[in-house]
Amino acid sequence: MNIKVLVADDHAVVRQGFKSLLNSEADIEVIGEAANGLEAVRMARELTPDVIVMDMNMPEMSGIEASRQILQENPAIKILILSMVLDKACVALALKTGAIGYLLKDCTSDELLTAIHSAMAGFPYLCREVTALVIKDYTQGTDTAQDSQPPLTKREQEVLQFIADGKSSKEIAFHYGLSVKTIEGQRMGIMKKLDLYSVAELTKYAVRIGLTTIE
Repeated sequence: MNIKVLVADDHAVVRQGFKSLLNSEADIEVIGEAANGLEAVRMARELTPDVIVMDMNMPEMSGIEASRQILQENPAIKILILSMVLDKACVALALKTGAIGYLLKDCTSDELLTAIHSAMAGFPYLCREVTALVIKDYTQGTDTAQDSQPPLTKREQEVLQFIADGKSSKEIAFHYGLSVKTIEGQRMGIMKKLDLYSVAELTKYAVRIGLTTIE
């Protein structure tokens, strides 16, 4: 039986490249392509793939939030996160979300295929660079999970995404039907939790963890 794969990436050329590679394998079939996180959630619900190759940083909804929603609905789906950045906080966030693997977007075709087969078998997969990073942390006596920032709640992630997208507290308050004072309080709570105290720093963090993108 073929492994049914959904490819989610906001760049058409990347999706086509993955599709061509994966469909050339005798036991893999690409059953759908999603251009953003919202499409990925909808197509996962409609197509029930075995494995999703999910870009971490996409418009409409990040790959992290899409993964969270998909796995809440169907925990049996295996999600492999693809990212441009080698960052332990991003890796920790992806794994906490429930992804079974993390690869850099410049990984080799053989590594991607290995990751898909590993995920299908139920085994976690980290690309070589991430594995080396984890080993380095361990040998130096650091803890990746403890060293990363504390996790944000779903609402805090949404507010952070609005901030990174340039929305004012008044605009965010209008969206939620709350007072500006309440949003300012949530904004300050996010800053304290992340120990980041400027919009530029918050935006960089949001981009790094895949909540927003800068074109």
